[in-house]
Amino acid sequence: MSAVTSRATAPAGVPRRRRSDSLTHPRRTGLLLVLPAVAFVVVFVFAPLLAAVYISLTNFPLIGSFEFVGLENFALALSDPVFGRSILYTLVYTAIVTGPILVLGYTLAVIVRANRRGSTLLRTVFFLPFVVGLTTISFIMLLEAQPDSGAVNIVLRWLGITDGSTAWLVDGPLATALICVLVIWGVSGLTMILLMSAMQGVPREVYESAELDGATWWQTERRVTIPMIRRAIAMSVIISVIGSFLGFTQFFILTQGGPGSETTTVVMSIYRRAFVDLQLGAATAMSLLLVLLTALVTALQFWMLRERD
Repeated sequence: MSAVTSRATAPAGVPRRRRSDSLTHPRRTGLLLVLPAVAFVVVFVFAPLLAAVYISLTNFPLIGSFEFVGLENFALALSDPVFGRSILYTLVYTAIVTGPILVLGYTLAVIVRANRRGSTLLRTVFFLPFVVGLTTISFIMLLEAQPDSGAVNIVLRWLGITDGSTAWLVDGPLATALICVLVIWGVSGLTMILLMSAMQGVPREVYESAELDGATWWQTERRVTIPMIRRAIAMSVIISVIGSFLGFTQFFILTQGGPGSETTTVVMSIYRRAFVDLQLGAATAMSLLLVLLTALVTALQFWMLRERD
């Protein structure tokens, strides 16, 4: 009876609240829209991360029973000389390839950024190695780096650089050099695309003003293009560094981390501990240390490449 009275006494012209208003409320609508993304992050990021933290505190053997060991796995990882050498090798490898990838990618972006005749074909050719993938080109290089029949030695012998019988993959420094060249060639296409997209977003009027002021090509690139695509350059460097830190495929295919452990990266060291030694708890602790190291290096990059007034 009271509900009927309240409806009857409602002021004329005042719309009654509908049940559907709760679904069209901006805050509730926003929560409903982000709920799938939040659920995805919780299920596939936070839950595995918590599971990894728990496993790293046990002596989980991949097969069989396990018990809680606390921080013992982290102490063993930090005192493991093989793991320490793999971190140092990964840092050296990252330092070697990061600069050339950026320089080559920038050069290729300069070549193809204008819509001239043939630029589309060049973009496809330069980006093709990245599309093919490191796995495929690593297997190709495995064949072409053979001492007697590989194209690498044939070309170098034709150029008079070597005698044509160099065993690239059984010597640590030579294998590292070959892998670095392979990665620089295979990944520079991605940097080219990122920088080219940023370059094409620079207003044409800026270049025209620089030209009227008598700026040379190098002055225009240094004082106009590079400052205006600084964020794209920073993103390219960060992607390159993280990818180098996680390098595994090319090393696993070409050298298996050898000879000995001379080309063993951090990820390969973790792989061996987990699937060769069957010590998943220790491997998980090493993985968390790698995540922490990558986060620290990325934060340092963000600080160094931040926008300055």
